[in-house]
Amino acid sequence: MKEHSSATIAEQPAILPRPAAGIWWGLLGVAAFSFTVPFTRVAVAGLSPLFIGSGRAVIAAILAAAALSLTRQRLPSARIRARLALVAGGVVVGFPLLTSYALTAVPAGHGAVVIALLPAATATAAVLRTRERPPAAFWVVMVLGSLAATTFAFLQSGGFGHLHWADLLLLGAVACAAVGYAEGGLLARELGSWQTIAWALVLASPLMLALTVLSIANQPPSATPAQWAAFAYLAVVSMFLGFFAWYRGLAIGPIPQVSQLQLLQPVLSICWAALLLGEALTWTTIIGGLAVIACAGAAVRVRLRRPALTS
Repeated sequence: MKEHSSATIAEQPAILPRPAAGIWWGLLGVAAFSFTVPFTRVAVAGLSPLFIGSGRAVIAAILAAAALSLTRQRLPSARIRARLALVAGGVVVGFPLLTSYALTAVPAGHGAVVIALLPAATATAAVLRTRERPPAAFWVVMVLGSLAATTFAFLQSGGFGHLHWADLLLLGAVACAAVGYAEGGLLARELGSWQTIAWALVLASPLMLALTVLSIANQPPSATPAQWAAFAYLAVVSMFLGFFAWYRGLAIGPIPQVSQLQLLQPVLSICWAALLLGEALTWTTIIGGLAVIACAGAAVRVRLRRPALTS
């Protein structure tokens, strides 16, 4: 693999803007990620959070390295590698580790609070990072959707009075993922969707391998087949394949608009938690879920104002 210049990338963008396609790719990514919280909850019942957070990244990095090698991808430039480090820190290191530790203390429904706040955080990070300028209507819908999703998740996990120390970890995970999603969406336009997460995984692999070895030394992994299956999903889909669709959707964009599809994620996550873990699914859940879906639909329909080009 040889290093290439960023100028070559800029002249041949990997993704052409097709907003409708961006929405569909984003929905596919959200569907893949919606199993992350309940499956993490399953896995932490038998495996240490450090092993889950780091080990899944190691397995995904092996798959990523194989894909990069088989397709003879060229080594990104130093400037691109610096940006990839930001993606790796957010979605490979920060989000998996923080959510794994948080979900040892709170149920999957409560963990959906992470997903409820993530769309607003991602949209904000994207606006700060890019020249995209959503109109006021977009921000109104985003705030309403975030409030609906957050209220929905809190009610499912016992109410607003049931905050836990793990919420600090969840908020940290939101910040990490928002930065990683926003920067990753931009990089996917230059590198390609799967190449972006693949290089980020490879870049973070030395650290994650060291953490995995440390976790095995401290607590050798021992789990049931179901817990290993949940871990396998986290490694192969949540940590690798899901990002193919998600980063492609963000790359097609617009990023603030596509990011609002994450409002659907807490609804799906809590439904999976009810089906797989036996957590309560009430009429309040159904009504709240419909409200969140309505807000997500409104958000993706709002057209973004493009900034005027200056000479």
